[in-house]
Amino acid sequence: MKTPPTFWKPPEMPEGDTIYRAARTLNLALAGQTVTSFESALPHLSRVEVDQRVVGRTIEKVEARGKWLLMCFSGDLILLSHMLMSGSWHIYRPGETWQRRRYDMRVVIGTPKILAVAFNVPIAEFHTADSLHRREGFNSVGPSTLAENVDESEVVARLRARPELEIGVGLLTQSLLSGIGNVFKSEICFACGINPFRTISDLSDDDLKCLVSKARKFMLTNVTDASGDKITTYVPMRRTTGRANVSERLWVYKRTGEPCRQCGSAIASRKQGFDARTSFWCPRCQPMGMKRASA
Repeated sequence: MKTPPTFWKPPEMPEGDTIYRAARTLNLALAGQTVTSFESALPHLSRVEVDQRVVGRTIEKVEARGKWLLMCFSGDLILLSHMLMSGSWHIYRPGETWQRRRYDMRVVIGTPKILAVAFNVPIAEFHTADSLHRREGFNSVGPSTLAENVDESEVVARLRARPELEIGVGLLTQSLLSGIGNVFKSEICFACGINPFRTISDLSDDDLKCLVSKARKFMLTNVTDASGDKITTYVPMRRTTGRANVSERLWVYKRTGEPCRQCGSAIASRKQGFDARTSFWCPRCQPMGMKRASA
């Protein structure tokens, strides 16, 4: 295996694409290797090393499920982590200088070739396969946007089961469809001409199918590995417009007051949902009434 480059956190907040790329990179770097060292700043993880020993186990695989990352070790031991808004996993060659402070370290997993370091990861837990199935929050994760085979009709049915939700909230509800974050939520709604504040009950099946299809298209485009046999760490900046100019890479996200790339109207923004995440939209292209043709 070629020595991988350092992996560091992208400049944008972690969403499903970030976690997918992190898992892919960690899997390429670590799968099949034996753990030679383990350290954690989290007492509940350190206790597992004392009682059950992580050192000596083989890393079988690393995978993503929605916004969760799973590192699977031999002997039915699984490290479950979630980056939330600020966490990240890095990989380093032995002796390489870390890009973050040691103070921010939460977990270090060492192999003969690689150090995998989790910085500011707010959720990190060891599980067995059985306890993982009982883990609240994880056991209710819906179909992954990035899964190879997604039954779009199942996702539409899941959304239909929550008719009272505004669609901008519904797209962020991980039990309905996992992996979408605030950036893609606004971009997906724009691409389908749907105002993020419309309720699911107000949308047609075609509307919902458009949202699911665009979600998969945008997410898959942003995790495409075009590097051959090299390890791709991350795509520097998310893109949804397909335009080459980096300043035109997104349709509406964080463009409040700027002209819509389709009609020239000023992009609007407003807090939405219980978590008060900001939604961005074009009032003309995404009216509260009937939607326009897809972008």
